[in-house]
Amino acid sequence: MLKRSHTVFVAFLIMVSLAGTALAAGNTFAVKDMVGRSVSFSKHPRRIICLSPGTLRLIVYLQAHDRLFGIENIERRFPKTRPYFMANPQLGNLPSVGPGGPNSINKEPDYEKILALNPDVIFISYMEAGLADRVQQKAGIPVFVITYGPFGTFNHKVLDSITAVGQVLGKEKRATEVVDFIQATRRDLLTRVDGVSEHQKSRVYIGGIGFKGTHGIESTETVYAPFDWVAARNAAGQGGKTGHLFVDKERLLAMNPDIIFIDGGGGNLVLQDLQKKPDFYQGLKAFRNKQVYTLHSFNWYMTNIGTVITDAYAVGKRLYPKRFKDVDLTDLANGVYAFLVGHPVYTDMVKIHGPLGHVLPVLQ
Repeated sequence: MLKRSHTVFVAFLIMVSLAGTALAAGNTFAVKDMVGRSVSFSKHPRRIICLSPGTLRLIVYLQAHDRLFGIENIERRFPKTRPYFMANPQLGNLPSVGPGGPNSINKEPDYEKILALNPDVIFISYMEAGLADRVQQKAGIPVFVITYGPFGTFNHKVLDSITAVGQVLGKEKRATEVVDFIQATRRDLLTRVDGVSEHQKSRVYIGGIGFKGTHGIESTETVYAPFDWVAARNAAGQGGKTGHLFVDKERLLAMNPDIIFIDGGGGNLVLQDLQKKPDFYQGLKAFRNKQVYTLHSFNWYMTNIGTVITDAYAVGKRLYPKRFKDVDLTDLANGVYAFLVGHPVYTDMVKIHGPLGHVLPVLQ
């Protein structure tokens, strides 16, 4: 009896350690969400809906999208911008649970549409704890809040969200696989660039970053995951400010980065601006030297993590070609998407957005 009790106690500690959240209580269990609420369930949910930015993506990563019974209208818009939707277009046939979009953040949902679908749980992102409690009480349905951390970035909190949602759905094994995969790619990238001194690094810049709309070359980020994951020297990150920046053309000329990358979301605006102001662009040595390369946009309804990974490898191949010579971007990207979203959609993405890491078409 003592031996059995000890085993049960150890198993309990392991469960708490892994989740930091799950508690067994008869036939029910509770999982702590990303705003610190303990949400109780009588069983692993079989009917789920996802609200607000980024939620549906994580359900696809966890291979639980067969449990979805409704999606937001925004998920049907721009379907070619999100790999998880490209890989699973059948999701577009599900009933509507409301408009979604940035205006839905931290707002009460459409109760009528939600209750008509009789879900077992509502997964929602970026909702304050008090409001989540009120929604849960009104709907009579568990509300589980997730987060990706700060908008437009990659943050460890998204990994915590994957783990927690995996516990709710009984998908712990898959959640561990996804988190381990993401962390392993980051380790591989950083290992490849280990030992490169700062004075050996080219100064790089990312332009065309989307921020509450589409923008041209002036729109950039001081903290940009594909740069950070290969320890790149971000020219925009050396001015003391952090986060998203709009850099005026005079300052960009003063920066004069060695290599420029263009986010696919703003690529067309950059090309249009280049035609209107060729003298400005010729003032940038990256354009004169044809060291301007395209990346795929990863900020579409929160962070497409697979695209962060593929962009980082594309950046690595351009900055450190010898260290990444064994990487075939097509094979790697198709493998990343096949693992995360269930289909090797990179080949389809190239047809729409162009290949990763290639010279800006107008400069070829």
